[in-house]
Amino acid sequence: MKEQQLRRLLTVATEDIRPTRPAVDAWQQAGRTQRARRAAGAVALAVALVTGGALLALRHSAGPPPTDPASAAPGPTAPVAPVPDTAPVRRMPADLAYPGDPLGRIGDPATVPLSRRPVRRALALAQPVDPDTGVGGQIRVLGDDGTVRALDVVTLAPTRDADGNEAVPLKTGSLSPDGRFAAFAQTGAVLVVDLTTAAVRRLPLAGYLEHVVWSGGRLLVGDDRNTYLLDPGTGTADQIAVSPWGLVTPDPAALGGTLVEITGVRDRLTLRTRSVPDGTIRTQHPVRSAEPVLGYRIVEFYGRGWQRGDRVARSGWIANGSADGIEGVAVLDSRTGSVTHLLDLGRDRWKGCCEVQGWESDGTVLLRTQPGGLIRWRPDTGGVTGVVPELTGVISLAG
Repeated sequence: MKEQQLRRLLTVATEDIRPTRPAVDAWQQAGRTQRARRAAGAVALAVALVTGGALLALRHSAGPPPTDPASAAPGPTAPVAPVPDTAPVRRMPADLAYPGDPLGRIGDPATVPLSRRPVRRALALAQPVDPDTGVGGQIRVLGDDGTVRALDVVTLAPTRDADGNEAVPLKTGSLSPDGRFAAFAQTGAVLVVDLTTAAVRRLPLAGYLEHVVWSGGRLLVGDDRNTYLLDPGTGTADQIAVSPWGLVTPDPAALGGTLVEITGVRDRLTLRTRSVPDGTIRTQHPVRSAEPVLGYRIVEFYGRGWQRGDRVARSGWIANGSADGIEGVAVLDSRTGSVTHLLDLGRDRWKGCCEVQGWESDGTVLLRTQPGGLIRWRPDTGGVTGVVPELTGVISLAG
């Protein structure tokens, strides 16, 4: 067996399990499983041992994510070139300050059930996930009083698609911006919990529902291919022409007449705005780097994008001319598709390590780092500070 073939087999054996859809790789942190891929990895490892090939010291993140074959190009393996710590492009600092924060207790265990003590307003939801099995634990509710509650009023099943791939029920978009409601996509229904009263409402909706995002007082719910605009008050749902994977979480301060979606890879990355409720395309722009960040380009986005005014923050894999597959976070202008700010997180991280969790009112972006916790990045100044140093599982933050 040639060394190149052996390297490829071992890489397959050690990399994360990845769904076939582009831009979904990062969401494997939610616990999707594909046993066939694991079996292939085991076979590859066995072949390597039989041939006596030298074991390779492979990183957890062994290269860039898969891309469209028509547009893919092998990325160089040279180290990342140094970049200036200016506001438009910022490298992740080696050390972070953790000044203390109301979200600092997001990973704490629950001390009281929600049914006994509902919240006035929730700051966050958190669901621990076993890193070995991908099984999610009980969802916790962090109230604005600092108390962590157990979500004991509803029993949630994992979300699943038509192929049987599963993920934990908590999604980054589950918590409403005002912190009063939590929504969970389930197969054949959406469950909405009033966190201020502990009341639960079940809204039937056909399909293998996986995605849930708040848009004003309504919900955008999606399965593998379709998105529905759901009124949680009446249960009425209408299909809307927007990608459930590329959908950007709307700005809670906006009126709700326009949605943003980002789709494609590399040179085919496209930002569109669509009308609500019919999904008609209003504008369409290629995603391109603006002048201050011309040394970088986006390879592919992953995770959920989040909008604030005319800005969209989303995580992705980036390239800088010297290296490909760098983990990063981009801020885009939704009016033009231009990438105006970048946070370079480097390559020595898990694939899909650092999903954006939302914006704060002062223009700060909140994002996860794995391994790691929760951090804040202020694009206009380049400032990066820590919120929680260690965090596991899935979280959802109020707006």
